[in-house]
Amino acid sequence: MNLEEYGVVFAVGAISLMLLVASPTLSLVYSFSSGKARFSEFWVLGSSHMMEDYPFDVRVNETYRVFVGIGNHMGSSSYYTVYVKFRNQNQPLPDAINSTPSLLPPLYEYQAFVADEATWETILTFRILEVLRVGNSTLVGDISINDSVFFLNSTALWNSKYSGFYYQMFLELWLYNMASQSFQYHNRFVSFWLNITV
Repeated sequence: MNLEEYGVVFAVGAISLMLLVASPTLSLVYSFSSGKARFSEFWVLGSSHMMEDYPFDVRVNETYRVFVGIGNHMGSSSYYTVYVKFRNQNQPLPDAINSTPSLLPPLYEYQAFVADEATWETILTFRILEVLRVGNSTLVGDISINDSVFFLNSTALWNSKYSGFYYQMFLELWLYNMASQSFQYHNRFVSFWLNITV
């Protein structure tokens, strides 16, 4: 073998080694350029079906509604669960950094099978049935969600900065995992604040 042939073998070997080392990065670039990103949309819209008019100053025994929706862009049909939860200002929300859901129990759930590139939407109605005020706190006893009644026993302290007793209704999106044959938190949640003052 002469010097020129060794140069060709060295160049082919160097290029092969570079491609091997760069293959993880190239696979990311190739997958983004050749296909769509896989994700799920998740939303809550106000009573006028817009990103406004969310219930805020809530009164006892009045019915409020919001629209809840899912858009599936996962590349195949997907099976979802939406958990409706309720919290006061001190209780935990889902942790987006660690991809973990809130430890609060769900009050209500929806299940939806959504085809790829399709959307699913429904109306969530709720009514606060019982609120007691004790000193500088309120206690929400019962809530009705889509005509099902749930016992909360949730207390909020007076927020002097914003002049109210604040609670939050939030919804978590869970996705069915075929490998584990169970629903797993999909690291998406939506919420809106409620000022529940007697």
